[in-house]
Amino acid sequence: MSGIRLFAEAHPHPPIQRLPQVTTTSPQSTPAQQVTTADISAGIKRHLASTRKRSSDKKFHINYQGKDLALDLVRVHDDQLSSLGGGKYFACVDMKATNGAIYDIDFFMAGQPGSMRVTETSVHKINGKPLYDWKEQGGIWKKVRVS
Repeated sequence: MSGIRLFAEAHPHPPIQRLPQVTTTSPQSTPAQQVTTADISAGIKRHLASTRKRSSDKKFHINYQGKDLALDLVRVHDDQLSSLGGGKYFACVDMKATNGAIYDIDFFMAGQPGSMRVTETSVHKINGKPLYDWKEQGGIWKKVRVS
């Protein structure tokens, strides 16, 4: 039996299940293509490569507190990749700014392997210091203040 967690966590994940997970399009349908952590990792890497390719300086850009951050990929946190159910996925990456600061960036994605798209991106940590945590409330992961 799954209970509601009363504490905040570093990253969202399903209450009990971890990948791989079979998703279905409707209760009577046959299972959709199985999505693995490798699919999620490939999806986020494709997104980052595509974004960097379009950038004049070949860096990933994200706006944080009104500033444009130009970042290089350090690593994808393969241990933090999650299927959140309903064709939604979570990925976390470390990226390095030109000043040496390390940014932990959270990405939410949707879609099937080979065609995942990023639906939300946010700066989660700067040099290891969290700006927010995650808390599950009624089956939905929400950002909460760091206590």
